Amino acid sequence: MSWWIVPVALTVGAVMGALGGGGAILTVPILVYLFGQPATAATTGSLIIVGLTATVGMLAHARGSRIRAVEGATFGVLGIGGTYLGSRLSANIPEHLLLSLFALLMLLVAGLMLRSRRRSRAAADHAPADTASVALPGRRWSPAHTARVLAAATGVGLLTGFFGVGGGFAVVPVLVLVLGFRMPQAVATSLLVIAINSATALLARAGSTVALDWGLLGAFSAVAVLGSFLGARIGRRVSPDSLTIAFVTMLVLVAGYMAVMNIPHLVSGAS
Repeated sequence: MSWWIVPVALTVGAVMGALGGGGAILTVPILVYLFGQPATAATTGSLIIVGLTATVGMLAHARGSRIRAVEGATFGVLGIGGTYLGSRLSANIPEHLLLSLFALLMLLVAGLMLRSRRRSRAAADHAPADTASVALPGRRWSPAHTARVLAAATGVGLLTGFFGVGGGFAVVPVLVLVLGFRMPQAVATSLLVIAINSATALLARAGSTVALDWGLLGAFSAVAVLGSFLGARIGRRVSPDSLTIAFVTMLVLVAGYMAVMNIPHLVSGAS
């Protein structure tokens, strides 16, 4: 087994531990381009790696009582329908199309993270001294607010099922900007949502004929779990702003590579 598995799996786990998501979106291209996995096997294997890493990674945050279990479980359950639908839709997508769409998703995520970064900084500038929760109870349970949460949960579930990602890159901004979580709470709680989404997507894919390299997935998961504990420590010492910029840069570079490798095949196949 390639020695690459240690640094790349540590990176995936560290990103998830520090940012509460995002690492999953790196797992699929890593499995495809570094370990030669077919796209369908990579998206399914990614769910296993990310689900296990998120589940164990929650332990690193549990001691500080950062996880808001009721809200996290509710968000995850609301996204089950989208997760199942996404898993069914991805079953017959050609590989180059799936990976090209994945590259576009990575660029979209990079843009959303930068936008969320600007909004979070603006909100912090106007936040009260006690920022345990900035959302008003009346607003939290209003019909419009509930509809936004439901739409966000369904969208995250759809992405999880279709692409084999955990969706933490979308969950964290929603928890901060819509539900009024502090960033440490959002990061920790998003791991619970990722675990629920990943498990649901795997159940939806149960019975498929995809061949998985269990040795690779087991080793990758074990190293990623260690990385998640490292990432949790990094997240407490490095500003979220710096982490976001570094991760966005990585996303853009990987997305560019995936686009170059796959979009020409789509163009030539269509001509």
